[in-house]
Amino acid sequence: MSSTYALNVKNNDILDAGFGDRFDIKLRFNANLGNVINIDDNFDVYPGLSLSTKNFGGHLGFRYLFTDGFGVYSELNTPLAKYKENPVGAENIHNQFTVSLGAVFNL
Repeated sequence: MSSTYALNVKNNDILDAGFGDRFDIKLRFNANLGNVINIDDNFDVYPGLSLSTKNFGGHLGFRYLFTDGFGVYSELNTPLAKYKENPVGAENIHNQFTVSLGAVFNL
């Protein structure tokens, strides 16, 4: 499960984005292929699907663990099916191709 909140969206006459437009929550399903591909024990590739309050999408991620408790990841996300056929204005905030970069911590 993951969630997103879009920051720095100006509330003006062009784009009226309230809390409901900025917030999204997703159920995610991944297929971790690191052991199948077997490039490195610390490297993982994970394609997957997500079902959110805004769309149905897919993602492809890459993760590398430097230690048992720390690593980095990169992920490509795209909507596959939008709930509204022709979204307008703030409905497009979570219906775009995105690239994510981040850190992974194992607590």
